[in-house]
Amino acid sequence: MTDAVTVPFVLFVMLCVLASWALLEHLVLPGLRFVASSSAEKLIEEVSARLKIGIRPFQRTKRRVLIDRLLYDPKVQEAARAFATLNAIPQDTAQAIVERYARETVPAFNAYLYFRIGYWIGRRVAQALYRVRLGYVDTEGLAKVDPDATVVFVMNHRSNMDYILAGYLAADQAALSYAVGEWARIWPLSHLIRSMGAYFVRRNSKDELYRKVLERYIAMATEAGVPQAVFPEGGLSRDGRMREPRLGVLDYMMRGFKPQGDRDVVFIPLGINYDRVLEDRTLLLSINPEAAKSGKARAATGTLRFLYRNLRLLVKSDWHRFGYACVNFGTPVSMRAYCAERGIDFSAMPREERQARMAELGRHLMGAVGQVVPVLPVPLMATVFVRHSGRGLSVLELKSDIERILEDLDAAGAHVYVPRRDLDYALDVGLRMLLLRHLVDEYEGLYVARLEELPVLRYYANSIAHLLPA
Repeated sequence: MTDAVTVPFVLFVMLCVLASWALLEHLVLPGLRFVASSSAEKLIEEVSARLKIGIRPFQRTKRRVLIDRLLYDPKVQEAARAFATLNAIPQDTAQAIVERYARETVPAFNAYLYFRIGYWIGRRVAQALYRVRLGYVDTEGLAKVDPDATVVFVMNHRSNMDYILAGYLAADQAALSYAVGEWARIWPLSHLIRSMGAYFVRRNSKDELYRKVLERYIAMATEAGVPQAVFPEGGLSRDGRMREPRLGVLDYMMRGFKPQGDRDVVFIPLGINYDRVLEDRTLLLSINPEAAKSGKARAATGTLRFLYRNLRLLVKSDWHRFGYACVNFGTPVSMRAYCAERGIDFSAMPREERQARMAELGRHLMGAVGQVVPVLPVPLMATVFVRHSGRGLSVLELKSDIERILEDLDAAGAHVYVPRRDLDYALDVGLRMLLLRHLVDEYEGLYVARLEELPVLRYYANSIAHLLPA
């Protein structure tokens, strides 16, 4: 009984591996899942208690369940049958395509990742790059929003930083679900973004089956009260001005909305602006027909040059981050009240009439967003230099011109963010940023815009141009 048993070394290694796997599978992983689920449940309860809009049951539902619910949705099934008939393919093949679209679309919300890791990263990144400020907030209007309503933050799209900034500053209101474009479908970024509750959208897709799957997911999330954030412009502003709204996602939300239903849909306008948009020159190049196409090597070189310049400023103690980044929260728009005032019901309208009414709603919402876009020092100062391009201006002339612009902004009801409540300091900050970026030069006490940099100055002036007289 005590005799030694000799086994080949390879067999011994295999036995050890199998034993370790069994230990991991049956003891370690179940224990970790139990601890993780217990921690997640405690976190959800803790977070829901302090949020204005608690985490919805839909967000806590397992992703596999949501995919199955979407897969077997009657309208999706009907679209799959039509697709199979039109393309002369088996129903099972069409069903497999639907499942692929559903897996691509449905997020996997992770409360711990969103509120612990994501919030921490978002705050650190935003505050490292900008002086982040929460400007105007319609607290009275926000206080009236029904906690059971589906809240949708509608915002202008200036930079890819918008996702981080809005999520960070709205973290005490709700866990936002974003619609993100195909740029985010890169591994492992896609897994992180999906875990943050975002869902992917194929912009400009003509595939009717895909569009039906996306429509039904958005309708399901909206009906379940999931807080969402959308950029009606559909993409980043290329020239600094607000773009015409693209109404696909909003239309999907409103198709299933019933004014007399149990849950209201409330759109909250959110305006974002920056003293510096990291992508400004890239965006301007994209609309310049004479600009050479930049390859990956050129883009990488430009990025390294950008990092080098800022590191050099940091070493010299001349780096002041990228100025101010500000977010304003406007007056909520209740769709129950909106539909009652106009006597309309989007869910009962024929397609042509609904499209016309959606266009009206889009203009109404983007007008509300435009009204709360913050006026910051750099856009304010850039406006002056654009108006007086090629001419040297003294400090006195700059301040005199800005005073007239501020009068126009005040008459338009714009929200001007004045750092430290000191206008002279705000103007100094704006001018310093333009000088540091070599957009403006100083000659014997006079400041003049560089002619070759006028497109960049105009880009920033355009961000507040809609608030000023033509």
